[in-house]
Amino acid sequence: MKMKQLSVFLENSPGRLYEATHALGEAGINLRSLSICDTAGFGVLRILVSDVVKARRVIMEKQLPARVDDVVAIEIDDTPGSLANSVLKLFLENMVNVDYMYALAGTGSSSGKAVMVFRFSDNDQAIELLQKNGIKILDAESFGIHDNPGQI
Repeated sequence: MKMKQLSVFLENSPGRLYEATHALGEAGINLRSLSICDTAGFGVLRILVSDVVKARRVIMEKQLPARVDDVVAIEIDDTPGSLANSVLKLFLENMVNVDYMYALAGTGSSSGKAVMVFRFSDNDQAIELLQKNGIKILDAESFGIHDNPGQI
């Protein structure tokens, strides 16, 4: 249920994002989702990629700091209020903190749905709550990700 996400720390200067994404593309790695946020002087590129092990190696060869994090992706109705009322309220009531989240358009079997990717203070507790409440959790395969957890 948990997926591996690559977090890459990029200096906030022209060409750094290009360098990272170009290197991944040249290595044949497909970006399945991408989020970038900035802070003073640097940005954090959070990506789900087709091959986490290979992507981390490519990024590290470029001498870009990176780490692999566990995230949880879910599918929700693409209707006003569904995120707050069916998901975030559940976490509030059970005191599970959302460290961060980002959204992407639903594709494939998720077409017409919203797909949310979360990092929680307690991923296992969040997964248990999601399952108990019938919220669809997406796996790495649904994103076209080769998951090699023992090689990271």
